[in-house]
Amino acid sequence: MFAGKTEELLRRVRRARLAGLDVEVVNHALDDRRGPGLVSSHDGVSEASRSAPDAAGVRALLTNHSPDLVAIDEAQFFGPDLVGVVDELAARGVTVVVSGLSVTFDGRPFEPLPTLMATAERVTRLTAVCAVCGGDAAFHQRVDPRPPADALTPLVEHVGGIEAYQARCRHHRDSLHPAD
Repeated sequence: MFAGKTEELLRRVRRARLAGLDVEVVNHALDDRRGPGLVSSHDGVSEASRSAPDAAGVRALLTNHSPDLVAIDEAQFFGPDLVGVVDELAARGVTVVVSGLSVTFDGRPFEPLPTLMATAERVTRLTAVCAVCGGDAAFHQRVDPRPPADALTPLVEHVGGIEAYQARCRHHRDSLHPAD
């Protein structure tokens, strides 16, 4: 989190539109933090999107439409079934750009990102800045005081920003104390 994944996704969307390409932006229905029908970065940049509750919903949105580029934000919430949808789109000649977390807040692989990264032609891995030491942060730590639900289950409780999560480096990823 806080690495600029959505910002990079939106940059690619804007670039494709400048090139005259037909672009479809998709987000998960759980993520309506900035309002329904919007993909928004933490710094406030946003684009209109179509929401889907699961991978089958993404497939349904694009059944009769083959845009040049499909941009999918918060891919981790769609689960492993998104891999097949992305493969189908790519086989139809659609460029697919996916943004999401590859690791849960408790350190487990967060499908579908690990599988998508393994089968992608190109992967851009971004890191944030550790909230404790300022180093590169490839992880995120849940700091929300509410007891967490299972990190692999897509729930509204897992959608959040700085109020619920902090970027952490490997050394500080299990530390809840800023002085560590």
